[in-house]
Amino acid sequence: MNSWVNSAEILGSDLPLELSGTGNRRALLMDALREAVRSGRLAPGTRLPPYRSLAADLGLARNTVADAYAELVAEGWLAARQGSGTRVAERAAPVTPVHRPRTPERVARPVHDLVQGQPDPSVFPRTAWLASARRALAAAPDDAFGPGDPHGRPELRRALAGYLARVRGVRAAPDRIVLCSGAAHGLRLLAEVVGGPWAAEEYGLPFHRELLASHGVGTRPLGVDADGARVDGLTRHDRAVLLTPAHQFPTGGPLHPERRAAVVDWARATGGLVVEDDYDGEFRYDRQPVGAVQGLDPEHVVLVGSVSKSLSPALRIGWLVLPQRLVAPVVAAKGEREPFSSATEQLTLADFIESGAYDRQVRRMRQRHRRRRDQLVAALHARAPHIRVTGIAAGLHAVLELPPGTEHSAVRAAAWQGLAVEGLGDYLHPGAEHRTVAGASVVPHRDGLVVGYATPAESAYPEALDALCRSLPPVSPPPAPAAPQPPAAP
Repeated sequence: MNSWVNSAEILGSDLPLELSGTGNRRALLMDALREAVRSGRLAPGTRLPPYRSLAADLGLARNTVADAYAELVAEGWLAARQGSGTRVAERAAPVTPVHRPRTPERVARPVHDLVQGQPDPSVFPRTAWLASARRALAAAPDDAFGPGDPHGRPELRRALAGYLARVRGVRAAPDRIVLCSGAAHGLRLLAEVVGGPWAAEEYGLPFHRELLASHGVGTRPLGVDADGARVDGLTRHDRAVLLTPAHQFPTGGPLHPERRAAVVDWARATGGLVVEDDYDGEFRYDRQPVGAVQGLDPEHVVLVGSVSKSLSPALRIGWLVLPQRLVAPVVAAKGEREPFSSATEQLTLADFIESGAYDRQVRRMRQRHRRRRDQLVAALHARAPHIRVTGIAAGLHAVLELPPGTEHSAVRAAAWQGLAVEGLGDYLHPGAEHRTVAGASVVPHRDGLVVGYATPAESAYPEALDALCRSLPPVSPPPAPAAPQPPAAP
């Protein structure tokens, strides 16, 4: 007798399959069978139920199951032999089952996205960008299509020098600007050139801290309050300090003028470096944006910028405005050829800036983001007046201050509402979990939600706000009055 037949487990018509989702029933059945084979629930040689039996069990048409079997045989997942039925195809080695934790569907596939970090991709200025691309390509010199210069295209460096001086108060000639593929790439280059250790704000992007650590640069946290980073905590041992002075990320306060001056004084006295992440400096809504710290001392401050917030992270264009002494080492760290940013996109961005299209786009996005933030504040005032929006009116996100001990439950409640949003604790530096103040150990973390109001499409934003308001903790009940005490005995 054929050993292939004897070694196979024969299943009855109760084959355990889950046809989840909607759509074509044959496709769903095929997906379920593939997953059963892939995960090891159906071992090689296992005999499947006759298609008539499986069709009856699953409530499907016989032809639907028969066609699914036939297609999976053609793909090699199943094998069919005359007189032996349909079986799982033999393999050289069985599939090792992979055990993955089950995640609630609403967490894995949120309906609404209020995670900070990017503008609504639907508002990218495609028509204006295309017009700039056409002009830039028509005027591009021949060397633009050769090996790239690690400094970046001179056309874009000239355009950025003028724009940053006019809008951000930056003092730099084009030869002080090195182009890179985004802020993260710029930090990698600085970590390699400057070395460590660095100080960093106790609230910030974990990705940035991990990136520096991967290049051997450790960070230690500086306290953050309503006036920004506590720069009085800097020491002579710090090689550099990473700051977000215009709009502290994510808590939202600007660096106080006295602290801006103090951090520059620290850099001059110690030879340290201030790394200024100007991630959303153009987006201030209650007044004109504050100029960059770099303008106070170009020889001790590096300005890091990109178009990720103003245009799109997909462009992968950023820049470093460097002290003169760091230009050559950073260019050397990049390598002899520009391996990251497309020269044609650099030329397009240069034209986009010089034509005025970039200013128009920033103004448009500033109005849009301000309106989004106003809608958020109004929704909270109407439905959750006990929840306060902290920080200045700026940027693409806001922090909602929550009652103590409610952050985790609010994030879970948001997930069940189909809403993706992050807790403030996700951004706390691990080394800041405990700090000694006046001889006592304290936890600096305060409960909050980081709400990115720029990402949703215009039509989806009201529903996202509704889901957010439904997720917020209710008003804390007032403390119970103390029981009356009997009068003291005479």
